[in-house]
This record gives sequence, C-alpha cells and structure tokens, in this order.
Amino acid sequence: MNARAALRIAGLIGLFAVLGPIHILTKALLGRSPWPSRFLRAAAWIVGARVRMSGPPIRGHTLLVSNHVSWLDILVLGGATGCAFVSKDDLGSGLVHWLADQNATVYVKRGHVKGARDQALTIAQALEGEKPVALFPEGTTGPGTHLLPFRSTLLEAANFAAKDVAIRPVVLDYGGAAAEIGWWHEPGKDNVLRLLGRRGTLPLTVRLLEPLDRAGDRKRLTEKARDAIAQTLGLTSPGHSPIGGEE
Repeated sequence: MNARAALRIAGLIGLFAVLGPIHILTKALLGRSPWPSRFLRAAAWIVGARVRMSGPPIRGHTLLVSNHVSWLDILVLGGATGCAFVSKDDLGSGLVHWLADQNATVYVKRGHVKGARDQALTIAQALEGEKPVALFPEGTTGPGTHLLPFRSTLLEAANFAAKDVAIRPVVLDYGGAAAEIGWWHEPGKDNVLRLLGRRGTLPLTVRLLEPLDRAGDRKRLTEKARDAIAQTLGLTSPGHSPIGGEE
C-alpha cells in the first residue's frame, strides 16, 4: 500500500466517523436521512473522482439501467443521483451489508432463476417510492472497453410497479481511463488498493439518457438500454460480449 492509498483510506474512515453518527441520529429523529447519498458523494471525492452530470434530471419512480465498470460506480452513481441499488442478497461482510442497508439497497437472489418474478416484485415495490433505483444488468463489473451481455429479468419490475415507472439508461463514462478503472480478472483487494493509490484525480461524467419507450417486452427494453449505452460510449460490441458472459 502506498502513502496515497493510506491517506485516502484514512480520509474515508474519518468521513464515516463524522457522518455515521449524524446519519443515525437524523434517522432516529426523522425516520429518514439524506446522509447516505452525501456520504457516497464525499467518499467518491476522497478517492479522486470528479463527477460531472449530464442530461435531464431524474424524477421519482425511475429505474436506472447502468453499465458497470468498478466498485467506484456505487460511490459515483449513488452520490450523484441519490439512488438505491439492486444487489445480491449475500452482499459482503456485516459492515458492508449494514452500509448498503442505510442506502435502502434492494436485495434479490440472483441465482434463484425460478424466483425471477419475486425478484422483480421486490424491485417494483421499491420503485413505488420517490427514491430512484439503479440496476446493473451486466450482473458484474467489466473491463471498461466492452459491455457484457445485459440480463433482462429484473427490468420486468417496471411492469409490476403500481406507479408509472420510467426506465432510463445511465452511462458511467470514465473516458480514456475506463480500461484502467475496469475491474476484470483482478483480486478485489489488489484492485481497491491500486485505485486508491492512483495518482491525480479521475474526471468522469454520469450521462443520464432519455427515458426508454416502454413499448415491447422486457428483452426488447433491455436491448434498447444496452444499445443506448453502447452508442453513447462509442462501443460497437455486439449483443454477445467478446470477453464472455451470458445472455
């Protein structure tokens, strides 16, 4: 671990020490708290991200469909949009799970194919609130230079929600640094320390694209989302990724 990584880790610990108690007290008094998204925004800044937003603002009852490049995506997208995330139910350690809970994470059993409808219903319930919900349909992080195949199952949530849900593709655009940031075939600890020890800042843009036309089934919607993201990033990869994955 280099000195830069150590300094950033110390900054993240200090941030948690300050904002954690404020969040817990605010939530206890008011029943809700704006501090999780503020924490994510500040954490992204500490690790070097300099985020610019592009596109129309997000309204309530919105399902965000995003490419997935790195663990940094959570800090960047959550801090920029105030969204909750969809995650597998066996997420990380107790502390990681607790942190995710504070941001209203929606948990699903992704390996439970027969329970796909129940997973979509769980997300649909979350979409009935004002907080946007973000989904990474690739299911895992990729190399930054290609999109993995998008899984369509959970997009069905928009049809189950009692509210009129907008589906909006979101592009996490790391520019020329995408290949360096991409988390692909690298041990998690090594990746975290490498990015925390990275020199300089990391300019990136969160591009909020226009809502999709809801006509067509979930597979067609998934294709539209993937095509919009690929076109914005200037990628020409076909529906099947050249580096693997499943449809």
